[in-house]
Amino acid sequence: MSDTQGILIAIGGHEDKDGDRTILKAVAEQVADGCLVIATVASQDPEQYFEAYRAAFGALGVSDVAELYVDNRAQADDPELRALIAGAGGIFFTGGDQLRIASQIGDTPLEEEIRTLHKRGGVIAGTSAGASVQSDVMLVDGSGDESYRIGDMHMAPGLGLIPDVIIDQHFAERGRIGRLLGAIAHNPRLLGVGIDEDTAIVIESNRFKVIGSGAVTVVDAGHVTRSNIAEAKPDRVLSIHDVVMHVLSAGDDFDLGSRRPGTIRSE
Repeated sequence: MSDTQGILIAIGGHEDKDGDRTILKAVAEQVADGCLVIATVASQDPEQYFEAYRAAFGALGVSDVAELYVDNRAQADDPELRALIAGAGGIFFTGGDQLRIASQIGDTPLEEEIRTLHKRGGVIAGTSAGASVQSDVMLVDGSGDESYRIGDMHMAPGLGLIPDVIIDQHFAERGRIGRLLGAIAHNPRLLGVGIDEDTAIVIESNRFKVIGSGAVTVVDAGHVTRSNIAEAKPDRVLSIHDVVMHVLSAGDDFDLGSRRPGTIRSE
């Protein structure tokens, strides 16, 4: 990532909207006096999401807020929607279904406007589905309450804003360590990042910092010596050896290039 680019913020879901709003405040600070576009593309009930975030960001002093929603992929070439992104200071993707985001705007003129926004210094943030869609490959479905079984997963291409990473959200709350291990067993070149609720990673210049009240679990299959992912029959439990795992909390940082965490901080 270039130093001229804006930051990326991936949130694990259920971030605080009424108290200190630590995570939403980080988004608001990056937008400054610009327009913040609330992208409700992931939801089939967008009005509820938009009103909640308009109120939350309004309480943080972000008065210029607009909604982005598309009913179908053809609308992603709408000149008015493209102009909305072109004039924005940042975009915030709400929760819902990450496949809706990727299938509706992926590889369209609207996605290109979003990338241009990032390149000129704008912030791109997303919570839950809006976090997962930022990665190269995104988890779409898979059991999150038991050990991973071969074949029990659905993945799809994300927007690729964060290269070489796969993100899972609601991580500790929904017991998703098994499915993240399954995801990196399928894609060992990718770094697995599991983000708890009310927790986020703030990515800048190929590093991320953790903010919020929960943890971020990083799972690295780069030095795995054995896995049964290719040979095992469906429904067989995954075996994978020599996985590296890091658990980070607020204030910790991580280098995505070297795949190494920074110093543990006391707060």
